Amino acid sequence: MKDNRGSSPEMVDVAIVGAGPYGLSVAAHLRALGVSFRIFGSPMNTWLTQMPAGMRLKSEGFASSLSDPDSAFPLSEYCREQGLPYADTGLPVPLATFAAYGIEFQRRFVPSLEEEKVAAVRRSGIGFEVQLENGELFLARTVVIAAGISHFGYVPPVLASLPEEFVTHSSRHSVLDDFRGRDVAIIGAGASAVDLAALLHQAGASVQLIARSKVIRFHDPPTGKPRTILDKIRRPLTGIGSGWKLAFYTYAPHLFQRLPEEVRLKAVKKTLGPAPGWFVKQEVVGKVPFHLGFDIAAANVSNGKVVLELVDENGTRKQLSADHVVAATGYKVDLNRLEFLDRGLQRTIHSLEQSPVLSGYFESSIPGLYFVGTAAANSFGPLMRFAYGADYTARRITRHLAKRVSQATFRVKNATSLPTHQREEVVGR
Repeated sequence: MKDNRGSSPEMVDVAIVGAGPYGLSVAAHLRALGVSFRIFGSPMNTWLTQMPAGMRLKSEGFASSLSDPDSAFPLSEYCREQGLPYADTGLPVPLATFAAYGIEFQRRFVPSLEEEKVAAVRRSGIGFEVQLENGELFLARTVVIAAGISHFGYVPPVLASLPEEFVTHSSRHSVLDDFRGRDVAIIGAGASAVDLAALLHQAGASVQLIARSKVIRFHDPPTGKPRTILDKIRRPLTGIGSGWKLAFYTYAPHLFQRLPEEVRLKAVKKTLGPAPGWFVKQEVVGKVPFHLGFDIAAANVSNGKVVLELVDENGTRKQLSADHVVAATGYKVDLNRLEFLDRGLQRTIHSLEQSPVLSGYFESSIPGLYFVGTAAANSFGPLMRFAYGADYTARRITRHLAKRVSQATFRVKNATSLPTHQREEVVGR
């Protein structure tokens, strides 16, 4: 722990909050560009502690890499070095493999990572004041928030008021052994819900799955046949799926960012809805009861169990009870959930549906404050919800930051001959 008492706080060019795929990728590129930075967080924490052990990624192998400047260490290279099975497509990537790859990426490309938590980010005269939970205080000209989904777990209001011993979000469960022999109801129709249902069933729980959707839309399994030229033209393959619309979202986020607000919001909400991987279908169909087409009308605790009242579109009602309910109901970005951001700072960030409105270089309405990853989806599109978006993001934002830092350095050098009060004004611009 550094003690800044009696001395001026340290100043760095960039502070990065978060050490998942986006934060680590941004840091790797800044390091190569020679920009001074500090990065904080536990590497791949969301993947290690907020996803169930044993799950597999929906993303194909080629779309599950972090970004280094020379593209020298994709997931395929890690698997080759470790002697692990790998295929660009058709072979699901185990969560454990992806998390271990991310940690090795950090060791090689971001060795300066500090596994400390950021307690507060506040504005200061020449940028931002960053305080760590260990008490250290330093200054940063710019701050990149790469907080990931871990802050944004969403539980529907009908369940949110119940005690945590009876209702939790799916992100709370990486180890499932405690559910053995218990009745568990899972709410949701996406990958998180179905993966969790399969793994809980395997762990010895009695599982039921409840969803508003009338069908579970599993991904189609690979055909095992090479794609024809016509197939590639009709439905180009991208890191987030196939089709021309997804190709636009994947390769032109800078153009997506310029679309009208209502078009962007609709695209983010409607694109790539709940869809479990093809490989989990056989692990739940016929093994886990599905209650599809039902909303939860009411929920309460009675005699040590959660009692759910379900209703369908025709008004038909039925009751289910469980020892525990897991809300695999996704994530909703909400700046208010980022507790380390100073409240005054939060209130002044221009936002839309609780997400920051960003410039073409991921900068918020607060000069020098940037957001990447899921928090950038409403501005840059569905790509930002996937690790595959880290490469585009890291290359775009770091070139911009390097230029910004270079300009700031030039101003400082040329301000040295000015009176003190004018010098501070110039440096702080």
